[in-house]
Amino acid sequence: MGILDKHKILETNATLLLVCSFLVVTIGGLVQIAPLFWLENTIEEVEGMRPYTPLELAGRDIYIREGCYVCHSQMIRPMRDEVERYGPYSLAAESMYDHPFQWGSKRTGPDLARVGGRYSDEWHVDHLRNPQSVVPESVMPKYGFLEGNRIDGKYIGDVMTANAFVGVPYSDQMLENAQADFRAQSDPDADYDGLLERYGEKVSVRNFDGQPGISEADALIAYLQMLGTLVDFSTFTPVANR
Repeated sequence: MGILDKHKILETNATLLLVCSFLVVTIGGLVQIAPLFWLENTIEEVEGMRPYTPLELAGRDIYIREGCYVCHSQMIRPMRDEVERYGPYSLAAESMYDHPFQWGSKRTGPDLARVGGRYSDEWHVDHLRNPQSVVPESVMPKYGFLEGNRIDGKYIGDVMTANAFVGVPYSDQMLENAQADFRAQSDPDADYDGLLERYGEKVSVRNFDGQPGISEADALIAYLQMLGTLVDFSTFTPVANR
């Protein structure tokens, strides 16, 4: 009996095809999943990583709410063309506090994994108001209305508590000072020493949209300006090369 005859038997026997398909999927699944039980951690620990500040977390929620992830990924692959265009390839640790993570391959707009610090706050404000004013070929819609949407962080402590429930290491102090830290990050005249103490010196403290009060634009820009800035890639060496 030739290979074609055996293949015909498999294709014409629904039960046999189902059993064989199940065996193939089971073996493939075990090959991928079983090794994880012998690993202490599937995510490499990287110096500099921290949870989002309250304002950054609010900005991230706005980013998701407005569907920014539909056109922008946050995952630079370890390929030359990507690294040369966007910067060092993304590490799993950089998304360890994301629920959900913002990986993907959809790039109607550029990848944003390393956008933090690449442009000024003023550029981001202009870009949100009228994307085509700074990138003429852009198809991004206008988000100027975010400047008019005021937020007070009333429920940010609850959002942080929910994130802590799924593993984000927010301390009791972070949760207790959630609203104060939320307000302090957008006010350079405020007492923000506690904010820096809890989240580190790399936290940007300033009026992001340049307008009085705290707006959704402030929160979104704070989030964007943080992306890709926590890991010092000039000193980082992957575990495999150590």
